[in-house]
Amino acid sequence: MIKPEKWEKLRAWMEKLGIQEHELEEHFIRGSGKGGQKINKTSSCVQLCHTRSGTEVRCQKTRSQAENRYWARHELCEQIEAQVLGDQSKKQQAIEKIRRQKRRRSRRAKARMVDEKTKHGAQKKLRGRVRPDH
Repeated sequence: MIKPEKWEKLRAWMEKLGIQEHELEEHFIRGSGKGGQKINKTSSCVQLCHTRSGTEVRCQKTRSQAENRYWARHELCEQIEAQVLGDQSKKQQAIEKIRRQKRRRSRRAKARMVDEKTKHGAQKKLRGRVRPDH
């Protein structure tokens, strides 16, 4: 179950983005994919359409229709925020962070790293076994 505090937080986010409940068209459709007979027979998948922006979201994250209603609204907010804010959205910032992490190191940084590794290896070599003959 989604707690009332989470719903209030979501409603505040929707209000901040200018999304109102009467602008949303909500349909409950049958799910698809893994989950077997239960998923195929119940209408727990939620489809939300925001009429003003034309954004459409389908959510089938859980088997519960009530939870899927929450997650569909959450996903809709994320998509509209990405449209409004562009590069400043949380999702875009996360993508940018991963891109920076995967970027190749510069020659200077690589040389510095290799030098430090060499020093560390030399330090570790000095930690040899203590022999009784010395």
